[in-house]
Amino acid sequence: MLGLVVAAYGKRYEVELSDDLTDNVTSQLRRISCVTRGKKTDLACGDLVNIKLTDKAEGVVESSLPRKSLLYRSNAIKSKILASNVTQIIIVLATQPSFYEALLNRCLIAAEAAKIKPLIVLNKCDLADAADAKHKLTLYQDLGYEVVHLSAKQDISALTPYLNQHQSVLVGQSGMGKSTIINALLPNQNVRTQVMSEALDSGKHTTTATHLYHLDGLGLSSDSSLIDSPGLQEFGLNHLSQQDLELAFIEFKPYLGHCRFNNCKHDHEPDCAVINAIKNGKISASRLANYRAISQELMQSP
Repeated sequence: MLGLVVAAYGKRYEVELSDDLTDNVTSQLRRISCVTRGKKTDLACGDLVNIKLTDKAEGVVESSLPRKSLLYRSNAIKSKILASNVTQIIIVLATQPSFYEALLNRCLIAAEAAKIKPLIVLNKCDLADAADAKHKLTLYQDLGYEVVHLSAKQDISALTPYLNQHQSVLVGQSGMGKSTIINALLPNQNVRTQVMSEALDSGKHTTTATHLYHLDGLGLSSDSSLIDSPGLQEFGLNHLSQQDLELAFIEFKPYLGHCRFNNCKHDHEPDCAVINAIKNGKISASRLANYRAISQELMQSP
């Protein structure tokens, strides 16, 4: 029986059964609670899975279908899957509180490495002193990244067109307004808190849960959906190689392979094409500083 993982609560998953089920019994089981075989817990929202019913509203995941994409973060100890089969990563920032630019860079790197389209959303643009945050993002607009200015509490319409025909995932640090965006898109119910609490008859696990919402009710195509993820304070990239990291800085690409040394780290080497590009104003010094910090982190990983 084919299903879609629409919520992940630690070791338990909520699975939505396929629409093509016609059996009178199974057609009533629109969503069921599932566990995995053994200790396998590497499923994520967006996964397509084969399940076997163990009760009317419960089942076990027998296997999962190949993924088209996977977004996850990792440190030296472990990795954390955020979402699978997504076509767009929406990085939510806010004018207040101040966002971490280093975290924004890491999210963009993860998106580039996973070959998933990134979209930067600057929320709370109705607040005073939004100019500084907007100015910070001009660097990323100049690189070709799309930036949407939003005031989710007042009007969500600026974001809606970008959601069409995408399975998107919301990422960002806590306090940026991801909850507000979800509730503005789906105003008839407080979906972010209500659905997660009902799944376990408890609200204790809401901060570690992810949930997928269908957006066809907004007049978008039937394949439009949005995955909400917990707030991030860090985004480890230990799963990337040095080459992956280089390529994820999109402005580096024209200069890669043109350094004097094949194994150039773009740190202090003579005739480094990337460093020369900075001197000529082609690359931002702050972006190179971010690259060097993450590169050093990867080299120190076991």
